[in-house]
Amino acid sequence: MKILWNLFALLGVATLAVVIYCAVAMYPAWQQWQQFDPEAGQVYRELGEKLLETGNAAEATVWKAKVEEGLTAKDVEETMRFVANEHNIKNVGELPLYKQVEAMSGKPYRFAKIFMFCNALTAARMMDYSDAFSAYLPCRVSLIEDKTGQLWIYSLNMDMMIYGGKPLPADLKEEALQVKTIILDIMKRGATGEF
Repeated sequence: MKILWNLFALLGVATLAVVIYCAVAMYPAWQQWQQFDPEAGQVYRELGEKLLETGNAAEATVWKAKVEEGLTAKDVEETMRFVANEHNIKNVGELPLYKQVEAMSGKPYRFAKIFMFCNALTAARMMDYSDAFSAYLPCRVSLIEDKTGQLWIYSLNMDMMIYGGKPLPADLKEEALQVKTIILDIMKRGATGEF
């Protein structure tokens, strides 16, 4: 019995040593994490859950909306352009990817078009904060026909950019949240055809 008691005591001491070692090793990372936006944990939790659910990193980092039955690609395009104009965000470019694929392959390809929306002043403020934000610009919204013929609207989930690190300056965060609201409105109304 005494041997068992000593074995449990030794196991307890070893466990305590591992806990102390981990706490000391993790303390600098914990201090850095405390400087992140209060919403960062939620953003990364959702990203992790979506990644585990889909097994696809791209799926985990986008928003998507299924286009209602009966709406054509042309209907969705017109609606998205209208909503962008209503919010005074510029459509700075369109890439009809499916046409390029058809031209290069000589074969028909499913509908795939990428729209680029931008508020240049907000974009400039984001880059003034960090040049790395230029990789997120302009805001891209894709209208894609999946392999079954269903239309979907995709855009990059901006939450990591807004909440994923140290808090943005208040005025910049407010602008970024406005752009997020606009992109989500373009997607939502594009998917429903709501002018």
